[in-house]
Amino acid sequence: MLRALADHGTVTAAAEVLHLTPSAVSQQLAALESEVGQELLERRGRRVAITSAGRLLLTHADAILTEVERAEDAMRLYADGTTGEVRVAAFATAISLLVAPALARLRATTPGLSLVVRDVEGHQGITQLLDGEVDVAIAVEHRGSPGLDDSRLTRIPLYAEPFVAVLPSAHPCAGVENVALTALSDDDWVSTSAGNPIRDVVLLACEQAGFRPRIRHNSDDFRAVAALVAAGAGVSLVPHLALRASDIGTAVIRPITAPAPVRRVFVAVRTGRADHPLIAAILKTFEETAAELPLGP
Repeated sequence: MLRALADHGTVTAAAEVLHLTPSAVSQQLAALESEVGQELLERRGRRVAITSAGRLLLTHADAILTEVERAEDAMRLYADGTTGEVRVAAFATAISLLVAPALARLRATTPGLSLVVRDVEGHQGITQLLDGEVDVAIAVEHRGSPGLDDSRLTRIPLYAEPFVAVLPSAHPCAGVENVALTALSDDDWVSTSAGNPIRDVVLLACEQAGFRPRIRHNSDDFRAVAALVAAGAGVSLVPHLALRASDIGTAVIRPITAPAPVRRVFVAVRTGRADHPLIAAILKTFEETAAELPLGP
């Protein structure tokens, strides 16, 4: 009201602009004087003039009104779904292969999006999603995963990644083109920890091949797994994209004869959030990024 009075010169004119009565404007200006403890207006006949204290307050009023407008614009954009923060849970490989490249794309296509990434194991993301701790989860299919008929979630498959054998360079199978799992039945094994979905996939594949692997060493870090294998501690199966050439040292990677186990990766959101514009943009970009992954062994 003080700004309107300064712009339009009279209480009556300010009231017209603000769609109020002159009496209401006068009462509010009197209340403002009381709050700041200073005389803001002085009467000059039938008109009022703004005092030096009032002009000082006006400089702050301009800044306050600018920030209010910015806040209103921000809330309007948030309500429209064009700006906001989205929390994503993903395991380390998915962060490297999917989330980071997608984040670079989203900066260009969805500038109002603020993405917050959490590194969680492939079986923990869904729990955090259902608990409301994150908005999107990239997870690994395993025996404990919610079923496709779970109405709480909208799920989109991203990729199916074959496992490969990681062998010491001196292993008899290091020189063959494709390794049969049965050829590794007598070896010591390096595996991920109990509860990790990767371990479930490996155990199931070995079971289907007719043996139970003798797991001697555990690590959820695939580089550590490769280091142990390179040191001759045992053999391992890892997802094809989990290791780069620089990660394996002297270890050897070989494809597995069909049917090779696969790591099935999907993205999930709570069903009620699937159509939110920011969530939809993230899901679309994750799908596009996943389609470009080099999935062959």
